[in-house]
Amino acid sequence: MTISLENLNNSQKEAVLHTDGPLIIFAGAGTGKTRVITYRIAYLLEQGVRPYNILAVTFTNKAANEMRKRVNELTDNMAFDVRVSTFHSFCLYLLSCEAKNFGIDPNFLIYDMGEQVNVVKECIKELNLDDKKFKPTWVANRISRAKDDLDSPKDMSDDCQAKGDFYGKTVSLIYELYQKKLKTYNAFDFGDLIMQTVLNLQEHPEILSKYQDKFQYILVDEYQDTNHAQYVLTKMLAEKYKNICVVGDDDQSIYSWRGADITNILDFEKDYPGCTTVKLEENYRSTPKILQRAWNVVKNNTGRVPKQLWTSNEDKGNINVFQNMNENDEAARVVDMILINRESGYKLSDFAIFYRTNAQSRALEDALRRQGIPYNVVGTLKFYERAEIKDIMAYLKLIHNTNDNVSFRRVVNVPRRGVGKSSMDKLEAFAASKGISLYEALKFAGTDIIPRSSLAAMNSFRQIIEKNVLTKYDKTVKEIVETVIEDSGYIRELELTDSPENKNRIENIQEFVSAVEDFERRSPDRSLAGYLSQVALVTDIDSWQDAEDKVTLMTLHLAKGLEFKNVFIVGLEEGLFPIGESAYDEQELEEERRLMYVGMTRAKENLYMTWATERTVFGKTKWNMPSRFLLEAGFTEQLSNRAARNVVTNSMPFESKYKEEITYEPIERVDDSPYQIGTIVSHQAFGNGKIIDKSGSGDNLKLVVLFSNGQWKKLLAKFANLTVIKN
Repeated sequence: MTISLENLNNSQKEAVLHTDGPLIIFAGAGTGKTRVITYRIAYLLEQGVRPYNILAVTFTNKAANEMRKRVNELTDNMAFDVRVSTFHSFCLYLLSCEAKNFGIDPNFLIYDMGEQVNVVKECIKELNLDDKKFKPTWVANRISRAKDDLDSPKDMSDDCQAKGDFYGKTVSLIYELYQKKLKTYNAFDFGDLIMQTVLNLQEHPEILSKYQDKFQYILVDEYQDTNHAQYVLTKMLAEKYKNICVVGDDDQSIYSWRGADITNILDFEKDYPGCTTVKLEENYRSTPKILQRAWNVVKNNTGRVPKQLWTSNEDKGNINVFQNMNENDEAARVVDMILINRESGYKLSDFAIFYRTNAQSRALEDALRRQGIPYNVVGTLKFYERAEIKDIMAYLKLIHNTNDNVSFRRVVNVPRRGVGKSSMDKLEAFAASKGISLYEALKFAGTDIIPRSSLAAMNSFRQIIEKNVLTKYDKTVKEIVETVIEDSGYIRELELTDSPENKNRIENIQEFVSAVEDFERRSPDRSLAGYLSQVALVTDIDSWQDAEDKVTLMTLHLAKGLEFKNVFIVGLEEGLFPIGESAYDEQELEEERRLMYVGMTRAKENLYMTWATERTVFGKTKWNMPSRFLLEAGFTEQLSNRAARNVVTNSMPFESKYKEEITYEPIERVDDSPYQIGTIVSHQAFGNGKIIDKSGSGDNLKLVVLFSNGQWKKLLAKFANLTVIKN
């Protein structure tokens, strides 16, 4: 096997050819970091490093799959034993392999955020706390952040005591009970996967040594996004051989709110004295003008490593800034830009709309629907978060682990069996008195505990679970799912009410069966445990299908790692982006600035940035100033000049521009002109555009055309030489 490095630039080659010792690669947006990582793995194999001695970790399954695919293509599938995975998948693998040595029940479940919140609710109730004061979702997030920092309940308690934070000290009590319940239910949450891996490796140095010898070469992608627990884990694994390569970009560190610590990448050279540093600054994605505007923004940050992207790409495309009257005006303009540019040969999948908050998607979705434009919103209600899918999943989780009280509570009366709250309270009390799970308690509960009718209903439920527990190793996951659906009568109950909602739920369940079938075709581990683990680690972006010809809508946080020919960044207003009070906190403002930089550098050809003078959010209308990021990008003159307030790159609000500056004559009743409102036309100088208004007739026919570069022009049809593309 010989790896050709001819298509790598000098900096990329330097990174690939560095084999031993610590290496940090500062890889700017669009500089080919995935190519460098995959070539580096291939080169290590060529130099005789054994595949199973290499570990590469990243943050999404999508990125891991792409990396694995590219390495196998480069090495003629010789990299099968290279472990390429996300942090969570790697820790799941390690905990499963070492469960016996760590004293862990190998049938443990992974709780998602919804299930974590449910357990927190139990804890708040048992501790007789006010759930309005101690909001379960907020408490669950604080517990997650504590685990990111490797803080135990005692650590949190001691820290809060020292700070006089008595509210936090109470949260530490919830955290302590929460961990006890997870142990009883034999479940881990996402934070536990990494925290428990670190703690167990610290307690078992001989096992740590085994994995240090196994993974002698470690590569970490998106290192700027690592939290403290991930930082400690990689440092422990690399301690013996120090062959660690981290790749990242401090200018794209945008996840501090979920525990990411930018100092991990900024301090790498302190952690590994004498390490080699390589900067990838040649961008292969965007145009020079996009990179310059993005640089104008991010250079204002002080906490960054000096670097500036450059490109030899053709300087085509445009950057346009639009002022709009309101969010509906903004959405209408975005949709018109998509329709006009589509006539130039772009597919719908070439367009992406980014926003700071999910609430902003409503006006955009309405505008897209009105024009019949198919779109895909990434990061909203995911398939596995739908109620009917979570119900079937709860059955599967309980079959896999009968100690799972969260799943038991969810489906003991789904579909309806006649199990009331009073009966459940009595079963809960009985289980608590015996120190056993609800499922186990049901085996011993009699009519002296639970009324006869409710007990019969509960036992019919238990029989469904028990039947599958006894046969789960003899059946495929699909067969288990089909048995659960049939025996529970789930679909039969939905069919009793002939409503569009229930039809949709039935279709979702049928799609779920297809998804399970697909899992069985693709996965080497076809067990129920394997399936539950795979589903638990699916992220928002993993479910995004870039092959679909649809416009993509997503928050800026989800956009990192993606690229589109045409990008819209909407809602560029002070208070929305940068958001809230971040303008008054230097660290938060720098992260917001990095987020803007990420959004801008997703664009390959055309970048549209929009803001509205007023916007209604959560029922309140606010008057806005343009975001400081527009000023930093270099639009200072346009935005500060009073005469240009309504004309930013020759653009004006759809509604106001005609009222203020243009007077129209009445349109003749008979109009044989090919130039109708909505017609797509082409002009020799201005390109494609859409007729958005007209006046006069015959030789005096005047047209207002909105062109694809965002400019609108008032033209006399007689002399404009327009070509009709589409009526």
